[in-house]
Amino acid sequence: MRKFSTLQMVLAAMVAAVYTVLTVFLPIPQYGEVQFRVAECMTLLPFLFPWAAPGLVVGCFLANLLGSPFVLDWVFGTLATAIACFLTARAPNKWLAALPPVICNAVIVGAEIAWSATGGFNGAFWAAFGPIALSVGAGELAVCLLLGVPLLAVLPKVKALRGVMAPSRLAVR
Repeated sequence: MRKFSTLQMVLAAMVAAVYTVLTVFLPIPQYGEVQFRVAECMTLLPFLFPWAAPGLVVGCFLANLLGSPFVLDWVFGTLATAIACFLTARAPNKWLAALPPVICNAVIVGAEIAWSATGGFNGAFWAAFGPIALSVGAGELAVCLLLGVPLLAVLPKVKALRGVMAPSRLAVR
């Protein structure tokens, strides 16, 4: 188990707050089959800052709790973010760091939405799952590539953040 400093825990709490606010208050599709959740660009942060993962998981849970009426989303949407953060922190480069959030959300959130829409794992579920997973994955891919990867390129240049960055990522440009 990794220990985080007080500063890292405070920063993780700030990440949770920013994720929650961006998701709950931006007037764009954040929930459902078509979503463009801007805060998901932050799921690439564990690539540079492993301490950001708990903040992202808490932020996702709070955003789903406040914005989604589905208990499944509270659990499985948060699970998708937790798995994505774990895998992103271990990605070999910033381009591959974008894949775990896309795949996890497409599969897990896509299945959750298809299950909610069809009432369970039946023939209708499998017919709905593919298009829903593609839709969720496409929105996630757009956010991660258009916002997340550039974020990973800029953050290492911020001198104030270099002290809390994973030592193995200091050379990332």
